[in-house]
Amino acid sequence: MRPFLLIATRPEDEAARGEYEAMLRFTGLAADRVLYSQLDRAPLPQVDLDDLSGIIVGGSPYSTSDPDDRKPADQRRAEAELDELLDRVVPADFPFFGACYGVGTLGVHQGAVVDRTYPEPVSAITVTLTDEGLRDPLIRASGVPESFQAFVGHKEAVRTLSDDAVLLATGEAAPVQMFRVGENMYATQFHPELDVAGIVQRIHIYRENGYFDPATMDELIETVSAARIGDVHTLLRAFVTRYAR
Repeated sequence: MRPFLLIATRPEDEAARGEYEAMLRFTGLAADRVLYSQLDRAPLPQVDLDDLSGIIVGGSPYSTSDPDDRKPADQRRAEAELDELLDRVVPADFPFFGACYGVGTLGVHQGAVVDRTYPEPVSAITVTLTDEGLRDPLIRASGVPESFQAFVGHKEAVRTLSDDAVLLATGEAAPVQMFRVGENMYATQFHPELDVAGIVQRIHIYRENGYFDPATMDELIETVSAARIGDVHTLLRAFVTRYAR
């Protein structure tokens, strides 16, 4: 099987390691079936799309809507390289799955408006599939129900989708929770790789990053620990199963 390229942009070692392990667990991929690029630390390796099964982009503390002069150098480089990669991925309609940060990268590349109109605090939300989502082959293969719980936590989101995007799932606070471009490129605002242990780890790591009031951390952990998260993880396994070659 050709490997999947997993791209991370998490400068924090513990967060990067946790995301990597979660992606392997919920995709079902063995480590030797993954090319792992920590794009915040080193340039993207030269990749030929013909040598890959697909691309998965994880979340990030980066915000694509921040002014360029406020972005650190590693973020500006990472975003430029992701943009160049998408210049090849989109015309080829190559299998792509972006979780959280993937909404910003794929969305911005295609002309979506991504800003701070629809932030969501760290929480478990209800995601509801649209009619297009109910018909989408990847979602159907995943077996997720029409409404399901998922973890979120973001400062920016899609305000207006690009004309070529298909809205697949929505939420009450942030209306764009999942979309598709072409037939094979997907992005979610929610985190399909996060279970309770994963979100609790990130709450600790990002306590001072502005996602929530640090004084409420213990209460927040108690709240998310009661969430019933389950169905959402099958999206990652369905993506790998559908596109492995």
